[in-house]
Amino acid sequence: MINHHVYEKLINITSEKNVLVNEPLKKHTYTRLGGAADWLVTPETYEEVSEIVKLANKEEVPFTLLGNGSNLIVKDGGIRGIVMNLYKLNEIKTVGTKVVAQSGARIIDTSREALNQRLTGLEFACGIPGSVGGALYMNAGAYGGEIKDCLESAVVVDRYGEVLTLPAKALDLAYRTSNIADNGYIVLEATFALELGDYDEIKAVMDDLTFKRESKQPLEYPSCGSVFKRPPGYFAGKLIQDSGLQGTQIGGAQVSLKHAGFIVNKDNATADEYIRLIRHVQATVKEKFGVSLEREVRIIGEDLE
Repeated sequence: MINHHVYEKLINITSEKNVLVNEPLKKHTYTRLGGAADWLVTPETYEEVSEIVKLANKEEVPFTLLGNGSNLIVKDGGIRGIVMNLYKLNEIKTVGTKVVAQSGARIIDTSREALNQRLTGLEFACGIPGSVGGALYMNAGAYGGEIKDCLESAVVVDRYGEVLTLPAKALDLAYRTSNIADNGYIVLEATFALELGDYDEIKAVMDDLTFKRESKQPLEYPSCGSVFKRPPGYFAGKLIQDSGLQGTQIGGAQVSLKHAGFIVNKDNATADEYIRLIRHVQATVKEKFGVSLEREVRIIGEDLE
């Protein structure tokens, strides 16, 4: 049952247009999967984020941060309570040799702002799907670079709704991980410390990385990007390929023929089909090579009853 008292408080904090009721989350995830959220809230200021967190605590309503849905699978039963998406917090600005980006901005657009200002250090991010907040959450990386290489500080809201400014080292950034989830932080803003460089050289690196990504990754179908972390000493995609799994399909979900590390939503897959295929890949690789593939993608929400 949707609680109208909570709905009224949410629209008082932000506005009616920023609170969607029973909103299908497959509209908001890169995989195009997922059931409905009781309330999908899209705040426009840091203060609104803070107040919504405080409301969820006070009313004891479940609270979930969706990010921009790039590295996420939402189950078919959807998510109860308040689901927050920060895509409206998307400003990017440059201050000297630092680029300051709000969490809902795309990390790709942040790397382009750095290029336009002749700043080097964010080239690796030019092909990473997802938001700045999500990039910090998982210390996103590609082609030898990662967020921890250039992040100076972050502004976050903690689980009590307080706004904090933290140095990068306080986030414990490591391979595809951070302490952001453990501490209940919501990233509002990131400051990247970069260096002046040559525009043409920076652009050449970014063009090369973009070509590599577009030629190797199955961008023609919805997906969550790389499904698995790289196991020590191996490449996930190669293990999956060598297990004969490329092209394997459960329902509408398929192990990509273009890059075995990706699972694509080829034909109106359900989240259940997608998750079953992930487990099948994990079990097969474990059986053939004795290697446990760890998921990079998050799975949240409830199963259909």
